[in-house]
Amino acid sequence: MPRYFFDLHNGDGPLRDEAGLELSDRSEIVREMSRILLDIARDEMPVTDRAMISVSVRSESRAVSVATLTFANE
Repeated sequence: MPRYFFDLHNGDGPLRDEAGLELSDRSEIVREMSRILLDIARDEMPVTDRAMISVSVRSESRAVSVATLTFANE
């Protein structure tokens, strides 16, 4: 199974995933991106009115996908 790395970009700066996960298909990648974004949103949103969080996914050889969550409380 291929290994994918989920690099996080939020208000604290970029965090590079050095471990990665072995996933079998794109639907598992999307599920993991969603899980990461929702976990961070749950932790960070109560303390801020605005935030943008993104997860960049890469394999060992190329960029695969980027997911972004934007939150604004006005």
